[in-house]
This record gives sequence, structure tokens and C-alpha cells, in this order.
Amino acid sequence: MTSEPQPTEQKTTLFQAIGILPGKVRLDSQNNRAFIKIQGKEYPLKYAPHNKGMRAWDALKLELGENGTKELRLTVYPQVLHFPGRDKTHILGFSLVGFAPINGEDNSSDKDVFAAQDFEFKLSGLWQFIPVCKTPCISIFRNFNEETKTRIKVLDSARKVRFMKAQHLPLIWKDAVVPPFRFNPKLEKEEQGKRYFVEIKARFIPGRDMFGFESLNGIPTEEIPPHFKPGKALKAEALEFKKQQRKAKVEEAKNINEVGSSPPTVTDKPKPAIKKKVVVQPPT
Repeated sequence: MTSEPQPTEQKTTLFQAIGILPGKVRLDSQNNRAFIKIQGKEYPLKYAPHNKGMRAWDALKLELGENGTKELRLTVYPQVLHFPGRDKTHILGFSLVGFAPINGEDNSSDKDVFAAQDFEFKLSGLWQFIPVCKTPCISIFRNFNEETKTRIKVLDSARKVRFMKAQHLPLIWKDAVVPPFRFNPKLEKEEQGKRYFVEIKARFIPGRDMFGFESLNGIPTEEIPPHFKPGKALKAEALEFKKQQRKAKVEEAKNINEVGSSPPTVTDKPKPAIKKKVVVQPPT
């Protein structure tokens, strides 16, 4: 008797960047900020923008106490801030997902995503060059779904663009199995190179604030998962929105200054001083 072949479970491909960082975590309660110190350098740490991230942040504050420090093992999302100009250094920070004492059990709900060692990260995204970075990057975009689309529909254009902003993580990948995409403005769209979605395991390199390739988690593909990406029209609308906001603030400040420097009204005029009558005594 032969059994019917069972259907294989289809793997869901998503953009993702998550990993493990051990280090000394410091809490600045006054400013509601935290930092993790790795090999003598501090990196900014904030909560991930979802419920479990906020719960982890509250738990971290209880763990550390007011302005406390402790050696912890964090589950984090990496975040990178790039600046215009390829010669300017990027800034790397992390968002907290979960934490545990060194050699303790991780309380993160994402701990089963992959069996990670210290400094290991799972990166799934587009392998490409971006204009403001000499090193090619893994670009992590927001995964698309209808629920999120409905939720952000009410946001203004500037907040939509900020929400859709991708994270571009510099990656050192020698002898990469596929080349990183590099946009050439002199070529037509159909003449551009191929964009590849890659899933890899990488190691964080603290001394260089980059990541280093370790192994493939999947076969590179030209099939890119659905994701949010602001178009030119939305970016232009967001830019105009910001300009209008700045203009309104300037006008408001101008009006305040004009009111503050206006001459006093009639009722505000000081009363004239009363002259005292001097009586001269006759000589005796």
C-alpha cells in the first residue's frame, strides 16, 4: 500500500533583519534612552515600534533600574542612518526586541526565528549599491500587507514616507554568488542589471559598523517579496508638506515677535510723575 505524497509547506519569503548582541547596556532614565557598549563603543538603543518591542523596553527599564548598567544579551533589529555624500560615515543603532542575562534564557518572542550565536544576524533583502554608501548593502524594506496599508492610509505624506523608509545595511561579501545591483542613470530600465533578493546569515563587525557574510539561508532570487516603497509623487508631496510646516513655524515665530515688540497701548502708558510743590520758608 502506498501513501499519497504530502504537500510540502511553502516557505514565506519576507524582508527581515534580526540578530543577537551581547554587551553592557546603560539606561539614561532622564532622557528615556539606552545604549549598548560593544568593544569600547556605545551604540544607541531604542524600542522596536510594536507592542512586543515596547513591552521589552519597559522590562529593560525595570531590569536596569534608574540609570543602571548590566551585561545583557539582546535580540535587536539593526538601524542605519546614512548621510548625503559617499565619504560621510553612517551611524548604526539598534531597536530592542528582547533581552536576557548573559548565558541566560532569552525572553524574546522572536528567539525561534533562527538559532543565533552572539553577533549573528539573519538578513533578508535586496543586495545592491545605494548612492550614499561605498559598500554594497542589504536593503530591508517594510513587508506589504493589506492591514498595514489600511492603517497607514490616514497618515500624512511625510509620516508615510518615514514609515516606508528602508534600512540599508552595509555588507562585506567577498566572492558573492550574485553581483549587487548598481543603478546606471545612463541606461534604460530594461538595460539595467538584475536585482536579487538574498537570504543570508551575517556577523556584525563592531570595529567597522558593518556586517560580514557567513552563509546563505536560501537561493538568491529575482522574485522580490511585496513591500512598501514611496514613489516619486509621494516623496514630492512629503517634501512640500515639510516646507509648508517650516513656513508655518516661521510665520508663527514672526507673529509672536511682532506682538512682543509692539508699542504699549494707551492704557499701558505710564502715568506722569506728580511734581512736588516746594515751599520756601522766609528768613527769620
